Amino acid sequence: MGIAPDIVGKLLLAVLIGGLLGAEREYRSKSAGFRTLTMICLGAALFTLLSRLIGSPGTPDRIAANVVVGIGFVGAGVIFKGDVSSKVSGITTAAMIWVTAALGMAIGAGYLLIATVACGLVLLVLFLFSLLEGWIDRVNQIKNYKIICKFDRDAIHRFEDLFRSHHLKFKRIRQAKSVAAGLITSEWVVQGAEKDHRHVAHELMNDASVMEFVF
Repeated sequence: MGIAPDIVGKLLLAVLIGGLLGAEREYRSKSAGFRTLTMICLGAALFTLLSRLIGSPGTPDRIAANVVVGIGFVGAGVIFKGDVSSKVSGITTAAMIWVTAALGMAIGAGYLLIATVACGLVLLVLFLFSLLEGWIDRVNQIKNYKIICKFDRDAIHRFEDLFRSHHLKFKRIRQAKSVAAGLITSEWVVQGAEKDHRHVAHELMNDASVMEFVF
């Protein structure tokens, strides 16, 4: 039994689209890269094709529907939480796995134009929005400041006045005093522009009263 040319074309398009999306992830050194997303797109397209070829006449989507369920487990595998911070990483890559499977299913179902246009939109979002994220990150950064200094009744207020003078918003979250060592430890959540953080950090690192500064 020969393979229909349109099936071969769909599989090749799945490899192409999966490869394009995978190349972007590979360029950014993400866990799901070139080969992974290519295989996901090809596999989703193949499952959808088989669903229409060997599925029941009344339910041609029965096999393909399970792709949505199965791909969720793959996407969950690339999401992890940092050991030091509470920041969650891998969500964008997980979303890429999800949308790549959707594109593969669209190809397998015969909606080639929709899959091609959607692929272009995904690439546009990845590249254009990354520039926008970079700009947002420069104008608004949230950092945790930890300062250990020699005990001084006015030290905390002096540091907070420094934050204010550089237009940084802050919230004090912890403060501790070591009587034996004569030190005071304070922590803040500080929000503001990257340049303002840089100026404050420069002043604190040159402050003789500051024993330790972590940000």
